[in-house]
Amino acid sequence: MGFAVVLSRVAVRDLAEIVEYIGRDNPPAAKRMGHSLVAQLRRLEDFPRIGRIVPEFQIETLREIVCAPYRIVYQINDSDESIEVARFWHSARGTPEPDG
Repeated sequence: MGFAVVLSRVAVRDLAEIVEYIGRDNPPAAKRMGHSLVAQLRRLEDFPRIGRIVPEFQIETLREIVCAPYRIVYQINDSDESIEVARFWHSARGTPEPDG
């Protein structure tokens, strides 16, 4: 059994907004992007350090996976083997903010 992956309230909102925004013009693309982002989360269960350290912060446990054009920002908690996904962040928006 791997790490538990939990989405923050803000991350849930981010994901819903991404799918909704893309879906306005292209519902099939929105579905594909949503599935792609969620697939990246599943990889974290077994490989929590697969993402790179977020360059703007340089904190070992604060990492990101790039799923262009989005950044999935997450925090690793080794003590309870959990990962909290903080944000799904569009790379054009600059530095990820902790909350909306």
